Amino acid sequence: MNLQEQSSWLRRYWPRSIALTLVFVLLLTAGFAGSAAAASASSDLIIVNKKTNKLAYYSDGKLVKTFPVATGKTKSLTPEGSFKIVVKIKNRPYYKEKIPGGDPANPLGDRWLGLEVNDTYGTTYAIHGNNNESSIGKYVSAGCIRMHNDDIHWLYPKIAKNTRVIITTSGLDMASIAEKNGYRLGSKMIAGSFIRNGEKTKVKDSFLLEDSRVYIPLRETVALLGGSLQQQAGTGAIVITVGKYTAIHKPLSESAQVNGKAVKMLASKRVDGRVYIPLGSLTQLLGVPFTWNAKDGAVKL
Repeated sequence: MNLQEQSSWLRRYWPRSIALTLVFVLLLTAGFAGSAAAASASSDLIIVNKKTNKLAYYSDGKLVKTFPVATGKTKSLTPEGSFKIVVKIKNRPYYKEKIPGGDPANPLGDRWLGLEVNDTYGTTYAIHGNNNESSIGKYVSAGCIRMHNDDIHWLYPKIAKNTRVIITTSGLDMASIAEKNGYRLGSKMIAGSFIRNGEKTKVKDSFLLEDSRVYIPLRETVALLGGSLQQQAGTGAIVITVGKYTAIHKPLSESAQVNGKAVKMLASKRVDGRVYIPLGSLTQLLGVPFTWNAKDGAVKL
């Protein structure tokens, strides 16, 4: 019984005041459910890169998992662009050859995530399972995106309707494709290094990337620069000394005292108990000029 049918039944068999109250509750509940589904969908993203035949699933700004897929026999068969999941079906029949849903011979497998493409509204193009596992990773489909059955079983319950799907042919990595399409990535840790006097030193504590900004581990950075750290008694602040510079900074705050003068800065962060400072504050706080090589994840001092 859908929402309209429930409302009609209540009005017919319950007193008017009670029926109206219950109808209101039904509508309110439906609204909350719709809002929750929309919120879930807005935080999720699926990317299909036809160049590598890979599918990436992002949630809450983070890469959750990457899967191999099969796509169209020719470049034009699997459409490219930004689409939405509009239909979710278990055991969809293969109408063309009248194969029932759930049949091992069904080339669609038993899970179907239908895409709204060219007004087809999820009936023609989809991310789905298969009946030929060896086809995954190849260019073999009539336009759909095939996954291993175990993979689509894992993905299917996590995907809400209206989840955005980007289909492209790109030499970029998945994170760059996501950002290019306006998806905001959360923080991630990357292997980083410092280059000083021509020598490259890899850091033990990875660099932090967040909102396109780089944060570096304070203790390891100061040690590399030949400086020292001390805890300021009673304040929780850290006294950082490198050469002629002395900076006093309270972790997570947006300010510091540098050689006795107040300066504004981006707030530092804590990661696994360690303090990270914005790379952009390195010169401001410690008088150390630098250049950042994003491709290599390297800071040249």
